[in-house]
Amino acid sequence: MPEVLTEPSLDVRLAQRRRPDRRLAMYQTWRELLFIHWEVDADVIQASLPEGLTVDTYNGQAYVGLVPFFMRNIRPWWGPRVPGISNFLELNCRTYVIGPNGVPGVWFYSLDTDSRLTVWGARKYYHLPYHLAAMSHHYEQSSGRVEFSSHRNGTSGEFASRFVYQPDGEAIVTDARSLEFFLVERYILFAQSPDGRFWSGTVHHPPYEVSPVSVEEWDDSLFPLNDFPQPQRPFEHALMCRGVDVDVFSLEPLPAI
Repeated sequence: MPEVLTEPSLDVRLAQRRRPDRRLAMYQTWRELLFIHWEVDADVIQASLPEGLTVDTYNGQAYVGLVPFFMRNIRPWWGPRVPGISNFLELNCRTYVIGPNGVPGVWFYSLDTDSRLTVWGARKYYHLPYHLAAMSHHYEQSSGRVEFSSHRNGTSGEFASRFVYQPDGEAIVTDARSLEFFLVERYILFAQSPDGRFWSGTVHHPPYEVSPVSVEEWDDSLFPLNDFPQPQRPFEHALMCRGVDVDVFSLEPLPAI
């Protein structure tokens, strides 16, 4: 397992919840989030990361997660929502890292969406690996049941993903020492621009209220699309969140390594 010179303390992890004292970039609402995670050897994840990032682990175990959800009510800090482009679907593949600044955060291997504008804007201004995909969903208000499908443009049918899930218990805020906290309470993302420079992005929202989830259908085809072998087994961990309102802040450059 890779060595971590300074493992973030619990206080450092909790500090990422604080709202930054700077100007917003935009507002978003994230709805009906499914978090499913597989255990992956920390050395395998470390080998997949750019130099400067260190895999973050919980009791020595590293994870790769898939998160399908509904993105809603997107608007800039200075203006209203725009019909036709403020709501879309997203499916991301991610892991957890410690940045060159010693802060814990998220590293995205891929983010699929059905919004062409989002793909363009996120790649240009946030240096994030967004991909255009054909996506659909069905949501049952009474039960909270979600059917979510995604197929990345330019890939064969074997890479079509489908997730069917619904809440299966009481939603609670996670304990700060729990695996659930480690997997979902992430407020920092790291990105790398084409010139190799690292950037840090911050989101702020109330702590997730997460619940057990019944997952009827799931898919792991994003693993090979991101150069990981398919797990060939069910996920080790699953949670659901009905939604949060999110403040999104602009990227900040990190000092050169």
